[in-house]
Amino acid sequence: MSEEQLVARLTEVEASFEQTLTDMADPDIAGDQTRYTEVAKRHSDLKPIVETYHAWQEAQTEAGEAREMAKSESDEEMLTFLREQAEAKDGEAEGLLAKLQLLLVPKDPNDDKDVIIEVRAAAGGDEAALWAGDLTRMYQRYAENHGWQAETLEVSEAEGGGFKEVTLAVKGKGAYSRLKFEAGVHRVQRVPKTESQGRIHTSTASVAVLPEAEEIEVELDLNDVKVDTFRSSGPGGQSVNTTDSAIRLTHIPTGVKVTCQDEKSQLQNKEKAFRILRARLFQTRLEAQQAELSANRRDQVGTGDRSEKIRTYNFKENRVTDHRIGLTISQLPAILEGSLDAFVDALTIDNQTRLLAGGDES
Repeated sequence: MSEEQLVARLTEVEASFEQTLTDMADPDIAGDQTRYTEVAKRHSDLKPIVETYHAWQEAQTEAGEAREMAKSESDEEMLTFLREQAEAKDGEAEGLLAKLQLLLVPKDPNDDKDVIIEVRAAAGGDEAALWAGDLTRMYQRYAENHGWQAETLEVSEAEGGGFKEVTLAVKGKGAYSRLKFEAGVHRVQRVPKTESQGRIHTSTASVAVLPEAEEIEVELDLNDVKVDTFRSSGPGGQSVNTTDSAIRLTHIPTGVKVTCQDEKSQLQNKEKAFRILRARLFQTRLEAQQAELSANRRDQVGTGDRSEKIRTYNFKENRVTDHRIGLTISQLPAILEGSLDAFVDALTIDNQTRLLAGGDES
């Protein structure tokens, strides 16, 4: 958008921000928890835009003032200083302008939600299961680094170690906004511990990231859900429970199935299964409403084939490459310990830039 259009839009945002201040001081709104929460959230969303707008105006003003003073300045040293000051403030204003344009990109309404992450071993046999375990640990560490709570909802262990499938719930402000770009196929290239010839193997695991839905967001008719109970079992079918505590939910209209057997309590397994089912149904609704967005779960997961990948982790060369933005970072151990922010920040900026240009989100 042109600078004129930008200023017009920012003037509207500033007026809306001022209105939130008025509304939060209104006794009628303050006494209504639902309305007050909505106004407070809007205030919080608009505040960084307005603050950046004011900083941009101030930088422009200071650059103009320095240029005006330079016109009547005869002292060479002071003249040089004023010109440098004007140039510095011009640069600051330019950076703030770019930031403002990104801040005005429409926000994903799911960004503040908690998330459910599903990690599945794909191509590569036992090594893929071990890799799924490594990725699961990476996301658990990432959650810890951000002060979020990571809870294991369901685990299917592999006989050779690692996991066939893991479902995690991550709770924390902005969790979905930071983790949504992790959806896709993650490829690893390394020498397995069982490889005597030192040959590098390539394996993959697929990751799906679903915004966790509240009950009010997904109206679930219990008559549409078939509930089956069975005895929990561990790797190789070995019984780990003597009661029928495991739960399988089948959403009859869509065919979506969820199984939970990690807890000894049938009630706890049922509660976790319904959380996962709501998230999957919510995601299905997002797919129908926004088929062009990367929220499409089938696109996230793909087939798990080695040729389908969003990121490659190369152990021999100590590097991780995100193929969507062509970013390579040579800090593989740190990344597997949850240091993902460099990738997340770059992917966020890339996404915002393309949205600003009118492109599709991916």
